[in-house]
Amino acid sequence: MTAVPSASQTVGPFFNFALTADPSLGIVAGPEAEGERIRLKFRVVDGCGEPTPGDSLIEVWQADAQGRYRHPMDPLASQADPAVRGFGRLETAVDGTCVFETVKPGPISGGVVQAPHVNVLVFARGLLKPLHTRVYFDGEMLNASDKVLSLVPDDRRATLLAKRLPEDAGSWFLEIRLQGDPETVFFDV
Repeated sequence: MTAVPSASQTVGPFFNFALTADPSLGIVAGPEAEGERIRLKFRVVDGCGEPTPGDSLIEVWQADAQGRYRHPMDPLASQADPAVRGFGRLETAVDGTCVFETVKPGPISGGVVQAPHVNVLVFARGLLKPLHTRVYFDGEMLNASDKVLSLVPDDRRATLLAKRLPEDAGSWFLEIRLQGDPETVFFDV
């Protein structure tokens, strides 16, 4: 018998079937979490700027307000805020959006200080592998010295900067463009 490779398959659209059936996966930090409460809203669009309704899934991973992850690899994990799960997963709605309830993460230490950010995985129909990116917060002073953000060309950094929504205090917004101009910066991880 000879092994024959099977055909490639793209991701989705099966998110609401099994991966996002629990809406609590959008609550990254509980109400008793320390720090500034925020809502982080994403909108995933294709190369033409059209939303990806129900065809995309966003996963986030973040530190608590003190910059500590609830993860065994973080040497300060035992001191992490127990009310911050640090992980969330939501599918996009008909308009291509999803909203996470959380706290603004603190700067990450451990050698080189990193600006507050949220790590993001994007899954969508037509992708063979998830896309990796980060969300930084517009106006954050530490953005200027962040080693990862400094690797991104100046003219592309805006694709990683969430903007405060003036009409909705405590809300931040980032559009993730899967291709075209201006495509979001994705990292080869």
